[in-house]
Amino acid sequence: MLVVVVGLALGMLLVTAFGKSPAPLVPQPLPPPATRLLPAGPPSPLTVALHGGLRIQLPIPQSRVTAIGYHAVSDGALALTPLGHQGNEGALSRLAHKLFGGGHGRFVYYQLNGGETDVLDVGAAPGTDVYAPVDGTVIGISDYILDGQPYGSRIDIQPSAAPSLVVSLTQLTPDPALTVGSTIAASSTKIGRVIDLSGVEHQALARYTQDAGNHVSVELRPAATLALP
Repeated sequence: MLVVVVGLALGMLLVTAFGKSPAPLVPQPLPPPATRLLPAGPPSPLTVALHGGLRIQLPIPQSRVTAIGYHAVSDGALALTPLGHQGNEGALSRLAHKLFGGGHGRFVYYQLNGGETDVLDVGAAPGTDVYAPVDGTVIGISDYILDGQPYGSRIDIQPSAAPSLVVSLTQLTPDPALTVGSTIAASSTKIGRVIDLSGVEHQALARYTQDAGNHVSVELRPAATLALP
């Protein structure tokens, strides 16, 4: 009798997972244009990714986030563990989560260009304030190079909780008050603003936003392998 009940439950889940398409996920709308660049204040502390014991906090105010995505990179970045719920997971993953639990969270992220999680992209309109994703010390501010040209800056942070690692943010302009040696606090120290790269490259995050997909990128590397500009 137990086998029959389990079989019926599994059959119903298979029909749910494969018999019809899931309800579409609606991206968070952008703020009205007149208020989009008004100061929103720092984000409420929210851990969006982990690497071991290191917590990566949301670097953009919640009201300004357009989408969150992860993708691969070929230059030695360490994999992050996303928190939240994947909005574009496959049918088999949805079925597994229904059977065994998991895969749920307070916010949605998207997997971009494959299944890797080396880079965290947090979408926001150009000019949006960016805040520190970790407590730590700024150890580098340099040009962000794309196709041989500088676009904004790269900010390297040594996190207090993991001094053997470096957290790097790109696709932003640094705050004028930020210097090498600055001590920063997660979710409270403003470190820069998002830049507009829509005229330079197609941004994969745009598939899940209502704009060009501009964003700030966050990567994690061992300190010994940090590439110099």
